[in-house]
Amino acid sequence: MRISFFNTMKKSLTYTYVLLITSMMLWGGTWVAGRVLVQYIHPMSAAFLRFTFASATLILMCWKTEGRIPRLARHEIIPVLGLGATGVFAYSYFFFTGLQTTSAGRAALIVACIPVCISVLSAVFYKERFGPIRIVGALISLVGVSVVIANGSPLALLSEGVSRGDFLILGCVASWTAYTMGGRSVTKTLSPLTSVAWSCIFGTMLLIPAAFANGLISDISNVPPVGWVCVVFLGVLATGFAYCWYYEAISIIGASRSGIFINTVPIFAVVMGFFLLDEPIHLSLALGGFMVITGVYLTNRQ
Repeated sequence: MRISFFNTMKKSLTYTYVLLITSMMLWGGTWVAGRVLVQYIHPMSAAFLRFTFASATLILMCWKTEGRIPRLARHEIIPVLGLGATGVFAYSYFFFTGLQTTSAGRAALIVACIPVCISVLSAVFYKERFGPIRIVGALISLVGVSVVIANGSPLALLSEGVSRGDFLILGCVASWTAYTMGGRSVTKTLSPLTSVAWSCIFGTMLLIPAAFANGLISDISNVPPVGWVCVVFLGVLATGFAYCWYYEAISIIGASRSGIFINTVPIFAVVMGFFLLDEPIHLSLALGGFMVITGVYLTNRQ
């Protein structure tokens, strides 16, 4: 059954763009909410709470759209478990731990180079076309990331290295790239919603030992109201609903046209970080961010 949560509304372009922009705003907000949440609880506790709420939301959506919770065939369990290990467990660790010391806007701009990494690996492993313009785009994007990390002086990376926070956010790039590449085979037999739901469930199960070992019980009792707002935002809105809205848009206008909107996520993150967390927007951040987004556009343009 085709995913559709708003059958009573007309599938116009305006409606589709509203879905996409709303999803991108929510994803941009994850960096701000994550930055706030890890000031109160351990990163593993934050990750477990986020994906517990996300799993519950996605299960309800599977039930709503397909009338049941789709079962996995035996041969699908290991690949989907791999998605949970990379896209949920590993990504969450790098995401929340990195945000303890790295600003929301800065982290989002580093992660914005993920589409470039995916395009490069797709060209290497799947022989996808990677012409001169895409090569230039990849190089521009990577230089932009180095400008952001090095605060405007990429050559300083050779002498000073990468800070721990930035290094952890680079781990987000690696884990999400692996998650996306692994998802290519999984989504051949499973719907996107089913894939996301089961990967969230498996990822949440993998997070349980780490969360309890790092004080989940005491963290839950100490989470302030603003922390629970962040948990609900991250789990229900930014993971559950945003993913489904994004796939709804894909079903209407296609993956290529929808994917272009992902370039706006770091912009929303930087703007929200500025207004909500008083994070400064330095010239190096603006310049590096512009290079990253330009590179991503060139790499993914048809």
